[in-house]
Amino acid sequence: MPSRMTTAELRGYHQICGPDGAMMVIACDQRGGMRTLLASDPEAQARIGNDVLGHTKADITRYLASQASCVLVDPVCAVPHLVDDAVLARDTALLIGLDASGWDTSPEGYRLSKLVEGVDARRVRALGGTGGKIMVYLRSDTPAANTHNIAILEQTIADFAREDLLLVVEFLTYALEGESAEEYKAKIPELIQGGSRICLELGSKVLKIPYPGSAESCAAVTALAGDVPWAVLSAGVDHETFLGQVETAMRNGASGVIAGRSLWKDCISLDRAETRMRLETVAVPRLRQIQAAIARHREPAAKVA
Repeated sequence: MPSRMTTAELRGYHQICGPDGAMMVIACDQRGGMRTLLASDPEAQARIGNDVLGHTKADITRYLASQASCVLVDPVCAVPHLVDDAVLARDTALLIGLDASGWDTSPEGYRLSKLVEGVDARRVRALGGTGGKIMVYLRSDTPAANTHNIAILEQTIADFAREDLLLVVEFLTYALEGESAEEYKAKIPELIQGGSRICLELGSKVLKIPYPGSAESCAAVTALAGDVPWAVLSAGVDHETFLGQVETAMRNGASGVIAGRSLWKDCISLDRAETRMRLETVAVPRLRQIQAAIARHREPAAKVA
């Protein structure tokens, strides 16, 4: 049975949604991925400090997230200064990611998710967060791959429940060792549905998931989720591709979008003036297109009333 939000969680959920009741969250909680966009040379990437990432996330927040309902950032580079320095607009909600950058690898080749040390629900609240976000890797067709990551989910979901604080649960899938790209691609709809089922059975109340692969698979996730809202993530695909995915997802029951790189990946640079100009002239128009797609397919009544 899907888990229903408490009054406090529901209040947080309403805050990460726009006036239409749909999620429109700008994700910029990446660290390693952001460094690879800012510099192509590994040595140059290693020289990019957390302060530089913090400035970049502040610009994304100021120029792009201010036009949306919420921003998702990491607890390492972006807070508390987004709040303390009044970068975050008063009516833009704040989600704080708990997952550490990268992953460990088991002897069998499975991805083992990691948490940022010292960041729990109480710390998220202390940093001014509207709620938290946890991401783990799941292979729903391979139970042995998930033991470590399910334990992280259980721990985090229980912690946020104790604090009565909104938690968005995200999972990603990945190809196993020896699995061809074609084999993996064919399994994606099944893996997204299976991963969603795992998260729902653990008590997730809001999901952030990869595009399920087709209209039919989106509808299947919606049927699984029941009253639990789900948002589609961009996974860094190009904007036009993601726009089509948003249209399909919204038409088949999604409750919004939590997107990052598809909006801003070609807009950020080590030149902050260039970053700001491109966020304003390139990323914001892309956001408007996504918002229009959400509006076209949003049911008159929000999924969670």
